Amino acid sequence: MRERLAVAAVVATAACATAVACSGPSSGIATQPTPHPSLSPLPSGAPVSFLSAPSGFHVSYVSRRVPGARFMAFAPNGDLVVTETDSGNVVVIPPGLSPDAQPSVFASGLSKPHGVAFFGGKLYVATWSGVVRYDYPANSPTALFSNMPRGGDHNRRALAIVGDGSIFVSSGSDCNVCGESDSRFATVLRYDVGDTIGTVYAHGLRNASGLTFDASGRLWATVNQRDNIGPSQATTDNLPPDELDLVTSNGNFGWPQCYPNPLAANRLPNPEYPSADCSGQTPAALNFQAHSAPLGIVFYMGSQFPAAHQGNAFVAFHGSWNRTVPTGDKVVEVTFSSGAPTGYSDFITGWLQGGAYHGRPVGLAVGPDGSLYISDDSLGYIYRVTYAP
Repeated sequence: MRERLAVAAVVATAACATAVACSGPSSGIATQPTPHPSLSPLPSGAPVSFLSAPSGFHVSYVSRRVPGARFMAFAPNGDLVVTETDSGNVVVIPPGLSPDAQPSVFASGLSKPHGVAFFGGKLYVATWSGVVRYDYPANSPTALFSNMPRGGDHNRRALAIVGDGSIFVSSGSDCNVCGESDSRFATVLRYDVGDTIGTVYAHGLRNASGLTFDASGRLWATVNQRDNIGPSQATTDNLPPDELDLVTSNGNFGWPQCYPNPLAANRLPNPEYPSADCSGQTPAALNFQAHSAPLGIVFYMGSQFPAAHQGNAFVAFHGSWNRTVPTGDKVVEVTFSSGAPTGYSDFITGWLQGGAYHGRPVGLAVGPDGSLYISDDSLGYIYRVTYAP
């Protein structure tokens, strides 16, 4: 039986290690673009001319002063809290702040702050070693646990909290494909209230970059799959799929031995493990285009968007580094039927232009008014998507 968890707060992502995450050799992609458009002063609500949205939807600037912006969460008072992972800061954008006004620094000196969530009026921040709680808006930190394994790769934590206060946090792999020295790598860990040790909730998740709960209290993860599968570049371009996973207790999602079959609901042996038995492993709920680098995920539970979008999930694709033709670098919408994903389609596009990245979407959050917020760690921007036919 699938475990169902009462949802209380969500937010997440644990991804690659820089603002040009997953960048690598011979990518052929501009990874340090000139900010676009130029930073001339903007009024509040100014439209974003280089991004495209479906009919009736509009994209505007919230802030252009959040360098390395990653994950986001809304405070009960309407503040938008954003992690700047590379600088170790957590910043606050109050309602109505001008796009060119400097957000205030709420916390600094943290080690890779990334996933954020509010629960019971308190702010939770996932760092490299564990989770810190703040009595927001007071900056009074309490380290809830600090024992998480710290590897050299995939060390940005995704975070989600359920109704009983249990914390789910991702622990990415320490490599591309390998046997790990610590069984807590490539997992989602669960920490109950007062628990400073934690337990492995699910394993075989190479890099659970985003965590969130749906309206039924089920835990979902976006997963960045392996790179350089070979033997040819043509194969590497399209294998293996990145994935959306329904994460259940004791689930085995295959890594490092197996990867998602792009043609069927099962998993196949990685070349490094040709005799691996992939039967009995949990299949991906939905395959994404290989190397899209899905990061932030949020289920739309607001009422501003039309009914056709309500209950769907939005996912930020950060973009590829090792495909001949770049892919990703957009926000997609995942549709559902009877609780299962049925497919996905482009929602916000325009960051990928002429084979170069002009910004890279990362985190997603739904605001109190039902608008969708998107962070961009390459340009240091926050965008707002509204619906007004």
